[in-house]
Amino acid sequence: MSAAGSPVTRDGEPVGGPEQPSGLLDVLNVASVVLDTEGRIALWSPQAEELFGYPAHEALGRFAAHIMVHEEHVELVVKLFADVMATGEGWAGAFPIRRKDGSTRLVEFRNMRLLDERGDVYALGLATDQSTVRRLERDVALSSRMVEQSPAGLAVLDTDLRFVSVNPALERMDGIPATEHLGRSVHEVLPLQDADVLVTEARQVLRSGLPVIDRRIVGRTPADPDTDHAWAVSLYRLEDARGTVLGVAASTIDITEQYRAQIEAEAARRRLAVIADASARIGTTLELERTACELADVAVPELADSAAVDLLEAVVEGRNSGLGPAEAAIIRALAVRTDDAPEVLRAADPTGQVARYGPDRLITECVRTGDPVMVAQVKDEDLARIARSPEMAELLGRAGVHSYLAVPLIARGEVLGALDLKRFRNPLPFDEDDLLLARELAARAAVQIDNARWYQNARDTALMLQRSLLPSHPSVTGGLEVASRYQPAGATTEVGGDWFDVIPLGDDKTALVVGDVMGSGINAAATMGRLRTATNTLASLDLDPAVLLQHLDRITAGLDHSIATCVYAVHDPRRRQCLIANAGHLPPARLRPGHPPELLDLPTGVPLGVGGVEFTTVTVGFDPGDQLVLYTDGLVETRRHSIDERLDTLLTLLDDASRPLENLCDHLLRTLHHPDNHDDVAILVARARQDPAPPAA
Repeated sequence: MSAAGSPVTRDGEPVGGPEQPSGLLDVLNVASVVLDTEGRIALWSPQAEELFGYPAHEALGRFAAHIMVHEEHVELVVKLFADVMATGEGWAGAFPIRRKDGSTRLVEFRNMRLLDERGDVYALGLATDQSTVRRLERDVALSSRMVEQSPAGLAVLDTDLRFVSVNPALERMDGIPATEHLGRSVHEVLPLQDADVLVTEARQVLRSGLPVIDRRIVGRTPADPDTDHAWAVSLYRLEDARGTVLGVAASTIDITEQYRAQIEAEAARRRLAVIADASARIGTTLELERTACELADVAVPELADSAAVDLLEAVVEGRNSGLGPAEAAIIRALAVRTDDAPEVLRAADPTGQVARYGPDRLITECVRTGDPVMVAQVKDEDLARIARSPEMAELLGRAGVHSYLAVPLIARGEVLGALDLKRFRNPLPFDEDDLLLARELAARAAVQIDNARWYQNARDTALMLQRSLLPSHPSVTGGLEVASRYQPAGATTEVGGDWFDVIPLGDDKTALVVGDVMGSGINAAATMGRLRTATNTLASLDLDPAVLLQHLDRITAGLDHSIATCVYAVHDPRRRQCLIANAGHLPPARLRPGHPPELLDLPTGVPLGVGGVEFTTVTVGFDPGDQLVLYTDGLVETRRHSIDERLDTLLTLLDDASRPLENLCDHLLRTLHHPDNHDDVAILVARARQDPAPPAA
């Protein structure tokens, strides 16, 4: 059959030829009997033979009342037959019958008058066992009640996947009366997001006969057009008793609560994952800018398409960050991350630069109140309050920014700045879950940023102190050409206590000093300054280097248990020699024209502040053109190499006695100082000048 909704075989092909029985008549086993006007049997069906027990040759031509009805009801039946034949009105009722074998059975009768083309009148009798009818009625009633009262939405679709029936539960779910379902497709009735998938799977069920169980569908219906709902839909193929495919049955259960709980659980899992990632990635160093970049990297793209980490300039400078109601926010951008959006990047404040945001701007409101500001759906007028200027607002509009969230960075009760988030690729607006995650990220990152800020301020103070305590010396002093370098400790550690000094003495002598106070920070820098001052004072007394170190040792021991290493050398150009004493420091290197470079063989001594050990002065020759290289351990030490290997490397770099001293300092720093070593470095290089004066006798 080609008509819409016609039955198909189990293979999915339309049923060909005459329509097959539906199966209901087979269940009822209806017997058909045709009587003439006298009540004699003219036609006798096989079902009649089965019901009454008489074969056709015994029944045909006999009075129906004699073999079909119990004796006590014959008179009544004859009267009813006469009425049907006379009036043409049908009759229905139940009578007990006596079968050929003598048993009785209660049978449902339906009688009606028939008229043929010649005008002859007949009576058609339909009969079936009453117990079968009652059982079928009970089954139908039970099925009907189950369908009507089921909390699950139930529907039957024909082979063209058009609605044939729906139950009240599905009416309520869809918000559409059953009559408006019938004859229409799923697409026509419901604009479900997953309708295409559902229809595809229903066709597959028709073809294969394999059911689909609990297919989750998410969408909206007229019953609740403003809210997403979730349903679990099961599909199975309907067949009649002969295997003819009638269509697809669908069972729908509303699982919105479970779906929302799952979404919430997934959101919580996502938050935990992001927070765990943030804990591992944010605050790996005490560098302010890097910590801000780490926060922005975590936020994009997991939480936003664009993230900016902004600090109040007052916070960066260590001042009070409070803002009045009409006061603008002066903000320094520390980090910006975007998901491939040139317009958004151009609209952002360049990192490291300071920008002014008026009192009406959203980020100003955020840092002034210490509360988040969320604009789920950004309108044109909102862009003007998000961007710094109308030009920047236009760029954000072109980029498609549709949702905005600013969260304050608060640490130790002080608002440091804000985490500024935008969405333009992710179509979903920021919601309460996003706000919760952003606040958690901001709270964790703010502590790290505050630590980095205070460390940076302390480090800058110590570095300023240290630089103020280091000498500025001429390139030529006495009989020496001198060059030096000082490189502060890396950004991830505090300022060290390395120092050097060049001290002019009488008779063209020059004292050279390199030392390293153990420890870091302001205390180390202050101790270094005190030792340098003491060294200058003692050097003016023209003391033997070993004696000078003895005095420094006692002074160091009195400086709050401080310990320092030091090399002290005095160059005498007249004698062309250096007097050198060592207090636990790495040995100086000597470079002589025409000779391989060497590490001076000096008694190592013990660090200053240990006490109880005598120091020794060693005299080494130092002719014009000879060079002496003094340095601190930050130049040569690494985690992966032994100190002997690194000292050998130092000697290989001293391969050119004619190299300018400034170039030599840069060469040593560039080549030897390892990125993994965050210690500070001091280098002092001296070369004996060509002196026309003869050596002293």
